[in-house]
Amino acid sequence: MPELEPYYTGEAVPAADMPPRQPLHVVLDNLRSAFNVGSIFRTADACAVAHMHLCGMTAHPPHPKLEKTALGAFDYLKWSYYERNRDCVAELAARGIPLVAVETVPEAVPHHIYRWPKPVAVVFGNEVNGVNERVLRRCDAVVRIPMLGHKNSLNVATAVGVVLYEILRQWDGLDAPQSSEENLTPPPNL
Repeated sequence: MPELEPYYTGEAVPAADMPPRQPLHVVLDNLRSAFNVGSIFRTADACAVAHMHLCGMTAHPPHPKLEKTALGAFDYLKWSYYERNRDCVAELAARGIPLVAVETVPEAVPHHIYRWPKPVAVVFGNEVNGVNERVLRRCDAVVRIPMLGHKNSLNVATAVGVVLYEILRQWDGLDAPQSSEENLTPPPNL
């Protein structure tokens, strides 16, 4: 049976036991759904994000709906709340961290073709209106997730996972397969 993580045992995680973090920042610009924010916290922890930046109406701890889907992930990574998104953008820019928005604009580069800088701050916008236009203008680049169906976007929590794992793939931030040949061989046809 797998060992339970600290959230389920009620134990605090000692700072010395925290895994190393990637130079990756996630900016949430006025997200409406606390459930989405909680899910994004879990994905951000899974991807070893260094810092979450929550802006405007984006839910932040403590919040019961966020807690339901985060399952304590906000205890495992650093986060900040900004009443005004422009304060967040200005702080990241002053620290020399490039800002890349994920948005469905025509000039956006497909996220898997874009060469992700290291470090980077990735901006995800409101579920209906997207990234605020003022924030979009301050970004160094804009990427999109290619859509092959009728809808032009994914749920924001899903989009965060797609983009973060592509960044880690490009940075070689993912674990290598345990057995290189065995995991690359397709199973026989049955």
